[in-house]
Amino acid sequence: MLGRVLVTGHDGYIGSVMVRALKDRGYDVVGLDCFYFDGDCSFVPDEAAVPAIRKDIRDVTIDDLAGVNVVIHLAALCNDPLGDLHADWTYEINHLASVRLARLAKEARVQRFLLSSSCSMHGASTEAKVTEESPVVPLTPYGISKIRAETEIAKLADAHFSPVFLRNGTVYGVSPRLRLDIVLNNLVGWAYTTGRVRIMSDGSPWRPVIHVEDVCHAFIAAMEAPDEAVHNQVLHVGTNQGNYRIRDLAEVVRSVVPGCNIEYVREQSADQRTYVADFSKIERLLPAFKPRWTAADGAHQLYLAFHKNGLKAEEMTGIRYVRLNRISKLIRENRLNETLRWR
Repeated sequence: MLGRVLVTGHDGYIGSVMVRALKDRGYDVVGLDCFYFDGDCSFVPDEAAVPAIRKDIRDVTIDDLAGVNVVIHLAALCNDPLGDLHADWTYEINHLASVRLARLAKEARVQRFLLSSSCSMHGASTEAKVTEESPVVPLTPYGISKIRAETEIAKLADAHFSPVFLRNGTVYGVSPRLRLDIVLNNLVGWAYTTGRVRIMSDGSPWRPVIHVEDVCHAFIAAMEAPDEAVHNQVLHVGTNQGNYRIRDLAEVVRSVVPGCNIEYVREQSADQRTYVADFSKIERLLPAFKPRWTAADGAHQLYLAFHKNGLKAEEMTGIRYVRLNRISKLIRENRLNETLRWR
């Protein structure tokens, strides 16, 4: 399905890797982003600049979609702490603006609409494994906003408009727009900068983890698949070998980062989510998707990148790589208004 691809949130953690992957496959790519994390939030240089529309996702018009064949919709308030900052913003951006964008895409005759969703909507599950058909129990505005967007966009599907819902596992790995507020990146970052792998719970919760490059390959596989394989389908994005307890991820990190020890902090506010995800459906429907990374490989990649770029301990809780802290700073400085738009 060669053609023009619009990537919303192209300047973000996944988006800046997605753009490179798409260009490597010969796609004509255009980005759309409000650039909350531009400039001083960069970790490594961008290798794939693309034409970009500087615009809030809530303000997109049909003209922005002219000539677009596929939309990869990544733009969102990206995690639970940021989603909790102001729940109304989360619902407005992740839910309402996503549905509005899908409607505009359908009107503009976009053929395929890929929504970046999340396995986190499974919350704290007692099932042995959650599948795409398992009841969802989101614990936060972020999870709720994602399932609402999925539900409403699915109703727009018809013979000419094909949405696909990709529920990513917990992503890790190096990106030009690095995040240190996601589990494996965070564990490696603390290990490298302090010699301690900091676990904020008892380490028992389960997470499915997936490398950012493998996420991009899954989206490309879904974009290139025949309609009958993916039309209006929900897909968990990850691998059945990628389900880990947090304490087991910590052991992976300890085996990679020289001289580090595991430290249990056990904060009362620790993330309560725990679930083991099943990835049999994506294996069946998207045989072209072959995950290339393991958690150990990803931890090693992160360690080498942190060493090369001189990551510092203060950056673990600073504004460059922690999304909540960056947005909070922009609000304090009055650079974002009461609707979270640039002044």
